[in-house]
Amino acid sequence: MSDMPDVRYQRQQLMFTNKHVIIALIVCPILAILAWYAVGNLIGEKPQLAQPGNSYPLVEKSNCRYESGACDLENEDFKLTLVYQDGLSGAQLVLQSSHPLEGVVLGVGLPDAQESPAVMRASGGQGLKWRLAIAAAPAPDERIRLVAMAGGSSYFADASTSFLQPREEQLQR
Repeated sequence: MSDMPDVRYQRQQLMFTNKHVIIALIVCPILAILAWYAVGNLIGEKPQLAQPGNSYPLVEKSNCRYESGACDLENEDFKLTLVYQDGLSGAQLVLQSSHPLEGVVLGVGLPDAQESPAVMRASGGQGLKWRLAIAAAPAPDERIRLVAMAGGSSYFADASTSFLQPREEQLQR
């Protein structure tokens, strides 16, 4: 019974002195990574340009789900950033775009409600920054729904309003 640990040690020692095992331990992970990359390139979905007249969803990034102060919405290289600003002219939602937009409509409301959207105004001549005056910051259970038009295509999103909620340290000031 006491010889058992020595036998295991001898087997391990023999295994790691075998050149075939050593080569397999080095080559297998490399082949696995190369296979994963090759399958992704051969079979994976290829990005395509947006076709005029089609609609594309925007993905709500993680900063929309916590009190970050900004909400990023994207679809591949098309990116929108939505920020709440409370200034001298009142509360407003500001949208910054990576591409020139032809127009933006935005609605804020409860998930089941059918709120009518409002048209955002372009600020600046390039169509990259848009503003919408609102009465007050949306409630935590409300959702933001927007549609942005660019290059003949429309991009739509449904985002949480959690990013607009004040942080605890801001409430204590």
